[in-house]
Amino acid sequence: MSVKVVAHVNNVLGEGPLWHWTEKRVYWTDILQGRLYRLNPVGGQYELVIEGRPVGGFTIQADGSLLLFRDRGRVEVLRDGDIAETIVEEIPQETHTRFNDVIAAPCGRVFCGTMSADDRPGRLYRLNHDGTYQIVIDGVEVPNGMGFTGDLKSMYFTDTMKRTILIYDYDRDSGDLSNRRIFARTGGLALPDGLTVDAEGDVWSAMWEGGCVIRYAPDGGEKGRVNLPVNKPTSVAFGGADFSHLYVTSASLDETGDKVENAGDLFCVDAGAQGRREFHSRIGF
Repeated sequence: MSVKVVAHVNNVLGEGPLWHWTEKRVYWTDILQGRLYRLNPVGGQYELVIEGRPVGGFTIQADGSLLLFRDRGRVEVLRDGDIAETIVEEIPQETHTRFNDVIAAPCGRVFCGTMSADDRPGRLYRLNHDGTYQIVIDGVEVPNGMGFTGDLKSMYFTDTMKRTILIYDYDRDSGDLSNRRIFARTGGLALPDGLTVDAEGDVWSAMWEGGCVIRYAPDGGEKGRVNLPVNKPTSVAFGGADFSHLYVTSASLDETGDKVENAGDLFCVDAGAQGRREFHSRIGF
């Protein structure tokens, strides 16, 4: 299983890789630097797309534009390199925090988590097609990686500080989540961060402070792991023409010790598995 650096960027908090299937590029963000990058795997060139306010996460809209989830609950459309539209100006309850991880659902809605504030834990919101939003999960310190089972009847959701990946029943028509239960727990220093689900239904979860990506079978049992030359991998996404490449972001935040040289870089792993295309969002359509 080969692991290679494909963008030596030393991101402070690299996050949220996502394969753009029409551009054939992988996008990712450095949240704390307010930067959004993209890489062309053919030739290996990467570029800075925008810089400014934090981008906690993003989805790809049905028309190929990007939906950016930023600080203060702000949601914007990025089209052709420019901010073309603001979907949500701000969320009053989120003016002292930011979005962290997001995912487009099969129905085109978006689940989007916000970090905790001084006076309360974080939350998971659902952004609807018309730009309205609701809180669907409360009391989460760091809401993180999400994904859907192969039958699209359940959704994974990561509660990082509790070292737990949860699973909920998911209603595609309403977008509702119910029947919360535990899918997997981690031990030691490892904290589950971003995740993705492959074509076989296996869950791949990046382990912050664990230096690896763990592959879980659909029953929650560990099926394998990818060891990385960094302590803080943050998120994962499959990409490439046949979705056989696993892209892994990482962080250099507070990094000390031996695994420093490549901290914050973007990695590509030949993981011996095939992913699937993430769903596109349909906000404003």
